[in-house]
Amino acid sequence: MSKKDSGDRFHAREERQKDYQKQLPGEDEPELPPPVEPIHSDQKAGRNDPCVCGSGKKYKKCCGKE
Repeated sequence: MSKKDSGDRFHAREERQKDYQKQLPGEDEPELPPPVEPIHSDQKAGRNDPCVCGSGKKYKKCCGKE
């Protein structure tokens, strides 16, 4: 490995770190809103009811296939 290659690797790493820092929220940016609580239903979906995910399939053919 030559000296030039090691310098290129260093600069490439430095660029990746700068790009990563751009993705992080800064101190001057507004805070994120609080998380939304999920909606829970007391009733479970029956096997022949439409699926709760909204796919249009029956629950037993979609999310209840476990």
